[in-house]
Amino acid sequence: MKKLLEISCYSVASAVIAEEGGAGRVELCAARPEGGTTPSPAAITLARKRLHIPLYVIIRPRGGDFLYSDLEFEEMKRDILFCKEAGVDGIVSGVLRSDGTVDTERTGELLALARPLGFTFHRAFDMTRDPFEALDALIALGVDRVLTSGQEATAVEGQALIRRLIEKAGDRITIFPGGDLNEENLEAFARYTGAKEYHAAAGHLVRGGMTFRNPKVLMGGMEGIPEYDIWEVDIRKVRKMAEILAHL
Repeated sequence: MKKLLEISCYSVASAVIAEEGGAGRVELCAARPEGGTTPSPAAITLARKRLHIPLYVIIRPRGGDFLYSDLEFEEMKRDILFCKEAGVDGIVSGVLRSDGTVDTERTGELLALARPLGFTFHRAFDMTRDPFEALDALIALGVDRVLTSGQEATAVEGQALIRRLIEKAGDRITIFPGGDLNEENLEAFARYTGAKEYHAAAGHLVRGGMTFRNPKVLMGGMEGIPEYDIWEVDIRKVRKMAEILAHL
């Protein structure tokens, strides 16, 4: 079976690069330093117009945890409705309870609202108290896939759990590894886990065009976040990863 490479993209330009490099699907996000939040309506609309491969959009109203207020949950539902109208192919989302279990009621509501679009439960899965308990809950809901690093900082570190999750899931749900997968570790990881789909950033920082730079001000307010560099998908990395998966 052909293996699929999804690239997480934080701009429409990166989404176009990902497709040109051989990605099979794009996950469109905003706010990379926060792990991805819902992109703007304009970004979603333009990405849908420019791409010919499936487009999934993350529905996450803010960074931080996955326990949402009623107002945040209403925002998520409205964003899903917009994505459906915009013609995207799938939604990436999920909600947890305070005790670290999947909020099946709210996740189920998002899933029902998103249908017939595809639905990926994102790395909120890695913040659950018991991955097998969470997996059973998501299978029961009818979620299509789970994005996970195996509850570790990287997918390579979590590969033993990912392999066990794939074995337990069978054909009932797709276990979809992601978390610092790259052109150097992908082949060995893929051979070990046997996953069918893979998620990667495949990017790099590109120097911005500003010639005047004020070193005293941080617009994002976060130390260590480059103010004048832009994160962009690297077409060479995408091509190499796509090539690796094509030959497995």
